[in-house]
Amino acid sequence: MGEEEIIQYQTKGTCSKMIGVAIKDGIINKIQFLGGCQGNLTGICHLVEGMHIDDVISKLHGIDCAGRGTSCPDQLAQCLIEYKNRSAVAG
Repeated sequence: MGEEEIIQYQTKGTCSKMIGVAIKDGIINKIQFLGGCQGNLTGICHLVEGMHIDDVISKLHGIDCAGRGTSCPDQLAQCLIEYKNRSAVAG
């Protein structure tokens, strides 16, 4: 089994400014958003903790907020896609 990895992602185009994610063996252990809609983001965090990153990406990728072309959930998916791409190159 691998070690837990902590990643930080600077969001683009959303009210939240940063996402921190703890991942171990492809499973999300913890998520924290800096900024954004506290209640909604806390709910999203609780819903996706314990899920595999591929499942989170498939559920959240492409969600739009107010015509911005992205959203906090989409930015979480973008964060996880970037993590997967980086891990594939390193592995």
